[in-house]
Amino acid sequence: METVSTSRAFGGTQGVYKHVSTETGTEMTFSVFVPEHAEGETLPVVWYLSGLTCTHANVTDKGEFRAHCARHGLIFVAPDTSPRGEGVADDAEGAYDFGLGAGFYVNATQEPFAAHYRMRAYIEEELPALIGAEFPADMSRQGIMGHSMGGHGALTIGLRNADRFKAVSAFAPIVSPLNCPWGEKALSGYIGSDRASWREYDACALIEDGARVADLLVDQGDADGFLEGQLKPELLVKTCEAAGQPLTLRMQEGYDHSYYFISTFMGDHLDWHAARLKG
Repeated sequence: METVSTSRAFGGTQGVYKHVSTETGTEMTFSVFVPEHAEGETLPVVWYLSGLTCTHANVTDKGEFRAHCARHGLIFVAPDTSPRGEGVADDAEGAYDFGLGAGFYVNATQEPFAAHYRMRAYIEEELPALIGAEFPADMSRQGIMGHSMGGHGALTIGLRNADRFKAVSAFAPIVSPLNCPWGEKALSGYIGSDRASWREYDACALIEDGARVADLLVDQGDADGFLEGQLKPELLVKTCEAAGQPLTLRMQEGYDHSYYFISTFMGDHLDWHAARLKG
């Protein structure tokens, strides 16, 4: 692991780091905020997965999370959204919703993406091992959150690994890639045409198939331009109600899909995670 930069913030350290990933076969960059803590103390970890077109830098620069993490004693990890670099396949037409910046947190099986697009394994396995080894992280206390495509990632990774993540939340998540254009494009391109194989990457389908977590928190702006066509939170509500999966969905009046929305409610989400990661 190489340190790209470190800065003092709210008594702790905001760092940016990079390493060569064995899963993606590329160099990967991520950021970590470590609050002030006693020597030898380990702290709970909250993962933040970003949305389409983003890198680690979007939330690091605009998420306004550090004061809340410092107050609660939470390590905040922000990975990239896809592999990058020479030889990494991209959308043939340069579209923003597939390829670079749009890894969708899957392990791709279709060529030419299978070689590098292994973001599921990277987030579920490789990067946690690195975080546990290099930072004062208590890996028995982890939470996960995300935005949009990253909200999809947080929900699906949280549901598939309920024994690991004690808190799961999302901002404006893609709740059912099986039922929206972004998801259909990504999953068909990365996974193939067999829609049954998509179900492990769809939060609603995972819940229908028996996956459960203690509870879910989702914030969604009602002025979000992607609300009706791509995000469809009503599908998650319907699925959770039918399955008995606890869900708190808050529709936020006048808020859009931007980091103005995310930063406004970031403190609420970190309060949620802290309450579930104590002790």
